[in-house]
Amino acid sequence: MQHKLAIVGLGGMGSWHVNHLEKMGNPVVAGIWDIRECRREYARNRGLHVYESLEDLLADGEVEVVLVATPNDQHKPIAIQALQAGKHVICEKPVTLTVADLEEMKEAAEKAGKFLTVHQNRRWDRGYHLLKWALGEGMLGPIHRIESRVHGAHGIPGDWRQDPKQGGGMVYDWGIHLLDQAVMLFPEAKIKSVYATLNYVTNLDADDGFFVDLTFDNGVHYHVDVGTSNFITLPRWMILGQDGTMWMDNWGNDARIVCAKGKDDQDVQPVITSAGLTKTMAPRREDTIQEVTIPDLWPDMTEYYRNIVEHLEGRADLYVTPDQMTRVMKLMEAVFTSAKTGRVIEFE
Repeated sequence: MQHKLAIVGLGGMGSWHVNHLEKMGNPVVAGIWDIRECRREYARNRGLHVYESLEDLLADGEVEVVLVATPNDQHKPIAIQALQAGKHVICEKPVTLTVADLEEMKEAAEKAGKFLTVHQNRRWDRGYHLLKWALGEGMLGPIHRIESRVHGAHGIPGDWRQDPKQGGGMVYDWGIHLLDQAVMLFPEAKIKSVYATLNYVTNLDADDGFFVDLTFDNGVHYHVDVGTSNFITLPRWMILGQDGTMWMDNWGNDARIVCAKGKDDQDVQPVITSAGLTKTMAPRREDTIQEVTIPDLWPDMTEYYRNIVEHLEGRADLYVTPDQMTRVMKLMEAVFTSAKTGRVIEFE
């Protein structure tokens, strides 16, 4: 069965969706609406149907799903309008700006008898899938620390992302991804505490970076670090376990796992430094460690759209649910509160 989807907002992500959906063929892109004439003209030039208005799009009885890819502050009103028009809704991340707004959106979806889901595409990052594979194999032993970070040196993109009123800033831009990954990595574990700081290095209005420390009740300390003024970047991932360490960079394309082999780690040769010797920080002997082969694991992003089709046909549950987003949005609000007050926030 073929399904039709219309897109509101044809910026970078809206175009990204068009490219992937055209390759798949289902759902079919019935058309787009964008308030900017230049984007409407772009759509016409690539053969897309352009609606006369948002109301014109919502009046199309053949459209089952509306994908909202507008600036963040417009997600809620457009999503609710689409739900009230009898359409299912896919919303770009973040689904909205506050937990209270999300509750209104969930209520509108329930009242309309339609689904509301979010495009959390970073659940399909290769590095994230390699991390889940390594944890599933148990090769690192009990995990005590995970570091998740993205670094750039260009500041915040020069558009609405610099405006806090429109949902700009890195917590909304990248925090929603990295915090979602953290929550979904340990869905059964509670987050005991949250501590956060925000950076305003290149922009005085919107946060251009942040640091978050999460303490899970399973013993894992989870650090999230985002920076847009880092000229020497740190690894995308570091996972520290009792029996091994995992290192990943370049979005998971470069990865290493080094694990302990055996128990004999005697006769450590001290390292000679300019200020003295250290045996504590000396490397382990080669015969006491082993490097694990990284699997050829490449997640398929089109799985997200196939799940939408399967859900429309009653064959699968949604991968990304509003309740999952409620937990992440509550976590983001705790991040803002901690950064504003300078306090550790007891969370769950």
